[in-house]
Amino acid sequence: MFVQEEKIFAGKVLRLHVCTMEGAEWLEEVAEDTTVEKLKERCLKHCLPGSLEDPKTVTHHKLIHATSEKVLTDTKTVLEENIQDRDVLLLVKKRAPTLLPKMSDVVAEEKRKQEQKAPDKDAILKATANLPARSVDRSVSHHNMRDFQTELRKILVSLIEVAQKLLALNPDAVELFKKANAMLDEDEEDRVDEIALRQLTEMGFPESRAVKALRLNHMSVTQAMEWLIEHADDPSVDAPLPGSAPAEAPAEGAASSAEAAAGPSSEEEGEEAKDELTEIFKKIRRKREFRPDPRAVIALMEMGFDEKEVVDALRVNNNQQNAACEWLLGDRKPSPEDLDKGIDTNSPLFQAILENPVVQLGLTNPKTLLAFEDMLENPLNSTQWMNDPETGPVMLQISRIFQTLNRT
Repeated sequence: MFVQEEKIFAGKVLRLHVCTMEGAEWLEEVAEDTTVEKLKERCLKHCLPGSLEDPKTVTHHKLIHATSEKVLTDTKTVLEENIQDRDVLLLVKKRAPTLLPKMSDVVAEEKRKQEQKAPDKDAILKATANLPARSVDRSVSHHNMRDFQTELRKILVSLIEVAQKLLALNPDAVELFKKANAMLDEDEEDRVDEIALRQLTEMGFPESRAVKALRLNHMSVTQAMEWLIEHADDPSVDAPLPGSAPAEAPAEGAASSAEAAAGPSSEEEGEEAKDELTEIFKKIRRKREFRPDPRAVIALMEMGFDEKEVVDALRVNNNQQNAACEWLLGDRKPSPEDLDKGIDTNSPLFQAILENPVVQLGLTNPKTLLAFEDMLENPLNSTQWMNDPETGPVMLQISRIFQTLNRT
């Protein structure tokens, strides 16, 4: 029997799983002495018929051993690459090498960058050498900002008056504002964190002092504890916070309840409804009164200013301590009395605001009046009302009208 020599000395045949990035998969049988380049050619014939007509196709692809993530060398054999039976190989096309840019493109890009480059100090001085010197008064921009805040406050004061008159015509106005008044009773600013208060009282601090410390330190237990320890021997530690409003006498509330229980006569019903609405308006305004920052009050009073002056300064300057200090040391304008003056109702600005349909509709909503009252005394809450779905559109229209007429 005759047997070919190559069959006798042929290497071991391996069955390899070959995959491509496109998802093709097949089984390739090769001998151990087969080079990686020959194996790659067989794989390309299987997945890309006719691709070997281009001699660069083989060099543009590589085989990767899936387990070791090693790129196989074309000149080595399967045995030399330590490939075992049933191993998985991945056929991947090589990334095209990045072409170097042409010299003309590089020059053009550098020229474009130079043209777009901002001028340096010397270039600016050279270009502006013939211009007349002019000193800019930086206080003007600050004054304009203050004028804007003052004007906006005047608009709110006048709109509150209009809203009150419109809402007084609503037959359900009394009930609506009773609900609004009840909502204000739940104002979170007057609340004290019960858990934080309990932690301090369990340490042995008196409750009244703990409440004062928490309010001064924005409900931070750690800072409140440090304040209590620091002021333990202070004779004024139990004094009420400056600017805090005294509680209403219960007798007055009981008398009001008794009068309400008596009920109005049919002849006086209309007048009493108006009086009741007026009283509710007053209560709402009292609850929305300006609350000075206790820390700022104490800091400014330690400088020697009177408490009333300090509260006025903080009110004019929206609780900003540094601005309040400048106001106290300066000409004290605008005055607190100026804050309560409304805008001229015959002015083009106010007429344009009242003629806006969105504003007209908003003025009939009790929530808009509450928003105006709140922003009047707490301007920092403006963002909250701007984001409110009911009051936001009204504030947006007022702002747009103001900015439009200011530019003309």
